[in-house]
Amino acid sequence: MQTWIALLRGVNVGGRNRLPMAGLLSEMDGLGLSGVRTYIQSGNIVFRAPRKPASALAADIAEAIDARFGVKPHTAVISAADFAACAAANPFPESEWELDGKALHLLFLDAAPPAVDRQRLDAVKRGSERWALIGAVFYLHAPQGFGTSKLAAQAEKILGVRATARNWRTVGALLKMVEEGESRK
Repeated sequence: MQTWIALLRGVNVGGRNRLPMAGLLSEMDGLGLSGVRTYIQSGNIVFRAPRKPASALAADIAEAIDARFGVKPHTAVISAADFAACAAANPFPESEWELDGKALHLLFLDAAPPAVDRQRLDAVKRGSERWALIGAVFYLHAPQGFGTSKLAAQAEKILGVRATARNWRTVGALLKMVEEGESRK
């Protein structure tokens, strides 16, 4: 058994793609996942499952959600070890708790982009923003706000790879949930 983190994109946002967390928990149990816990209503799931490809787990979770709730969110599944490594690789550690952890975002990409148009990324960023790409994670420090950042809005398109984003506060909370779960084993 291995600990995993699933990140669902675009659920329970602005009244769209409604996904009740209690129903989600029972659906995940039905997939044979164990120790399933969620963090806030935006689609963050920590669970244990047998070792298998992350893409297979993501597909199973997305299909189960679609079958039961009629919502098929883009789903990224990352091993807890890889998730922790992404957090540890943060190139902007001085920004981790700026704006209560909401200035720094990690965009978890489905894969490392085959090519990176750095000029295009830099052309849309604000002067206060910084970004770095490490493997399949795009780190964005957006001190003036993620929701109004042109770089945040266009990064996925420019990189040519699907992504789901989490702020540093959520990353920290998920790592804490993993740690708590590991101590219960």
